[in-house]
Amino acid sequence: MSTHPDANKRVVWRLLAVVVTMGALAWVAVPFYSWFCQVTGFAGTTQVATQESDRVLDRTIRVRFDANVMSDLGWTFRPMQTEMTVRLGETAMAYYEAVNTSDETVTGSATYNVAPSDAGYYFEKIECFCFTEQTLAPGERIEMPLTFFVSPDMLDNRDAAHIRDITLSYTFFRQDAQKSARAETGAMATALN
Repeated sequence: MSTHPDANKRVVWRLLAVVVTMGALAWVAVPFYSWFCQVTGFAGTTQVATQESDRVLDRTIRVRFDANVMSDLGWTFRPMQTEMTVRLGETAMAYYEAVNTSDETVTGSATYNVAPSDAGYYFEKIECFCFTEQTLAPGERIEMPLTFFVSPDMLDNRDAAHIRDITLSYTFFRQDAQKSARAETGAMATALN
């Protein structure tokens, strides 16, 4: 049984369309999910503040700092303090350290979350290294600041008012690997044309 050459081309084009559509949906899903989590505090996603809190309470909360790095990044990454106690509404600053231990320049990007997840809506970041990509040359070391406060509004939420400890966790991912994957997908699409 022989197949018509035009039928084969149609199948290839349909498969390519499916691959491109799935890639586009995957590409859009990450920013959409990030937006959704930031708006709702879902999954412990923190908020972004443009200014400090206008009120500070006497109630304190302990903030713990955690750091993770994907194995393909070639960096060490750690919090420079393991925890701090802050008053609700008080602006605080913490630092993380990253060192490129590889022999190549690497760009990384951090994702973050807060546990317990109910605290995410009340953890407000004013300045954070997670808002931008970080590029480190071989052997380069950087200290990255994080300025934040825990909103006093947390006491108004019956699910969050009992929280006494918050863990802020970051994970650094290699960015240039994602860019390479997108370039390879584009090259494959061009080759099929």
